Amino acid sequence: MIKILIAEDEEPIANLIRVNLKKVGYHCQCAYDGEEASNYLESERFDLLLLDIMLPKVSGYEVMEYARSLDVPVIFITAMSSTRQKVAGLKMGAEDYITKPFEIVELLARVEAVLRRCQKIGKQIHILDVEIDLSSWIVFQNGKQVLLTPKEYELLIFFARNPNIALYRETLYEQVWEREYTGDSRTVDLHVQRLKKKLGWEDHISAVYKVGYRLET
Repeated sequence: MIKILIAEDEEPIANLIRVNLKKVGYHCQCAYDGEEASNYLESERFDLLLLDIMLPKVSGYEVMEYARSLDVPVIFITAMSSTRQKVAGLKMGAEDYITKPFEIVELLARVEAVLRRCQKIGKQIHILDVEIDLSSWIVFQNGKQVLLTPKEYELLIFFARNPNIALYRETLYEQVWEREYTGDSRTVDLHVQRLKKKLGWEDHISAVYKVGYRLET
């Protein structure tokens, strides 16, 4: 299981991150100051560190140096948003830099991207009765291949990476079609309905009133 350390002194933010990472299958530990984060890094093995820069006791930059010596990849999460600060963090060796406030969907996507880039997770996703081979773009359900169109496949990937989260139609459209959403939901609705039918997931992909859809696992 992937283990993630969340070093964030604002407990509501740390807990929000922890809850959403746990929903998608990660094991999480929270540290609320730099000293506590360093102690966790010393005593346990982590696959990723989500690190606030402005931490009490020991700064995020100092914790970053320690994490780098242990070969733990780091994503900075901070309210410090200037280009100079971002460049400084990335030059220190951080894999990514997210500024507050952020959307949980974006955080989850960046976490997965870093874990994959650092070879912490494999090239397959298992969700409910489906197995997705990311290297070959092949989907299996109960051992049998399911034929999906490219957009249906990308929708499935996005749902699988964000289970139990209400996803706005706007988010689905902009992530899958990579174009600005203009308010016409028919394209998203049609593809979601086709995906549900092909997988028999009528009871798993549910409509969320005035929002969009949620994959319930």
